[in-house]
Amino acid sequence: MPPPTGPGGGGGTGGGEVGQQRQGQQQQQGGMGQTITGIIRMAVFWYFISKFISPKKAPTGPSILISNLFQKGESLDMWFYLSEHERFNDFSNEGALIWHETNIPYAVWGPESTRSLSLKYHPSEALKHNGTLYAHIFFAQSGYPPDPSDPEYQPLAAFGRTHPVVTYLPKSKSDKRKSLWGNSKDSEEVEAASQVVDDSQADSKDDGPVEWISFWKPNVTINLVDDFTKYADLNVEPTSGNYFPTLFFNEFWLLRDKFIAINDTVTELTLNLEVGPISTTKWQLFLQIDQSFQVHRSYGSMLEGEADELKRVFLEGNPYLLVITMVVSMLHSVFDFLAFKNDIQFWNKNKSMEGLSAKSVVVSFISQLIVFLYLLDNDTSWMILGSSGIGCCIEFWKIGKAMHIEIDRSGKIPMLRFRDRESYAGNKTKEYDDIAMKYLSYVLFFLVACSSVYSLMYERHKSWYSWILSSLTSCVYMFDLIFLIYLYQRWAYPVDKTRVNEFGFGGEDDQASSGEVTPAKEEEKKTN
Repeated sequence: MPPPTGPGGGGGTGGGEVGQQRQGQQQQQGGMGQTITGIIRMAVFWYFISKFISPKKAPTGPSILISNLFQKGESLDMWFYLSEHERFNDFSNEGALIWHETNIPYAVWGPESTRSLSLKYHPSEALKHNGTLYAHIFFAQSGYPPDPSDPEYQPLAAFGRTHPVVTYLPKSKSDKRKSLWGNSKDSEEVEAASQVVDDSQADSKDDGPVEWISFWKPNVTINLVDDFTKYADLNVEPTSGNYFPTLFFNEFWLLRDKFIAINDTVTELTLNLEVGPISTTKWQLFLQIDQSFQVHRSYGSMLEGEADELKRVFLEGNPYLLVITMVVSMLHSVFDFLAFKNDIQFWNKNKSMEGLSAKSVVVSFISQLIVFLYLLDNDTSWMILGSSGIGCCIEFWKIGKAMHIEIDRSGKIPMLRFRDRESYAGNKTKEYDDIAMKYLSYVLFFLVACSSVYSLMYERHKSWYSWILSSLTSCVYMFDLIFLIYLYQRWAYPVDKTRVNEFGFGGEDDQASSGEVTPAKEEEKKTN
């Protein structure tokens, strides 16, 4: 359903919408590193495609170079009108003119070329009911009017553009999370603040058409592009053959959570206006990044709102921390690929489970499956789901290498049965594995039980299924803790190379005589 273009329909709701958007964006921050990496990949890919694969234009003979109609430093006057009509010619209406500036130097970098204004705007009844509002901005050489009907008007001395101040977005769905353990006072307050419609309304509207509501853009930034390049092909002014200065409405840093929902209760809206120059490089960079975001959204590798979260990192984050995050994200992608590769190679060549833990392979698969289901329940982008799903398949394949998998057809429903391999069941590894899992499970089950009860009592969830997944995911994340304990043990108890093993050799002797011992041991392993 396209967004409405005129009055009519309900006006929507206000503050609860923004709160829900923030909650949705917080759930998407887990994939921020993958998003940054994907944008870098897309930018490199797009560069090579445009350079080497784009179709070549046929030669058409010598071209005529065209130039900017205005000169650098030329003084300009500006008129800013607001109107509910997309086409504007009511220059005599002083009520529509909300901002007028004179003697703005064009493409001059200094305080005199940047102007700003903050004002309060009172919306009309039509605007409160999904109406439209446009900003009409005109520039002219100082001393010349922008009105074509004025006798002193000069077509080559004035130019302008129209920009919508109101945008239409799908109404955010109600937050269906609720307190599963009764309704405490705190949870009721949070639920009341975040809900836009009650559950019965939400259930009925989820199956129907998408509802669009109008949002107010509180910031309008007008940039005059500092561009005096002589082009061979461009949309030009027909009589002179040259082009007007480029007007760029810069909304790159205007995040969605700054939008204000318009409805019957809104009586006053803040509008921050700014006009200033922008370099050609920065202008093209903003356009390329926005285009990259659109490509990612069309491919499904970026969810709605992730682009705003990425911009927020640039706005509010430490620049050094940002660089580190980008480097770590790229390295994480490389290491992730290498881990998959080496894992497959090792288990594909492995012939014996002696010294390896079969239970750890099973636990690793269960942990990967839990994380995958948790990501699926939280509407994660397919890029992250794909990586997690591939890891889940690899972990299940490793179970087949570590254990015997058989299909039991004795019952009505075929079942998978797992049996230890002889090389694992007949050595000390299984005994130590059982002891380690026994005591580790005591600690994990206690911590998970405490965390689950706390989450059930004080946090809100969409369903009991979501609560179970959240609790199990917390259990999986505790294995980071185990990795830190492992690193401490490696540091506190280093390998003693002088200790004699069960074969009567020390560490140094084993290295010296490895050529004699290894073939026999390898043959023994292959028989298992």
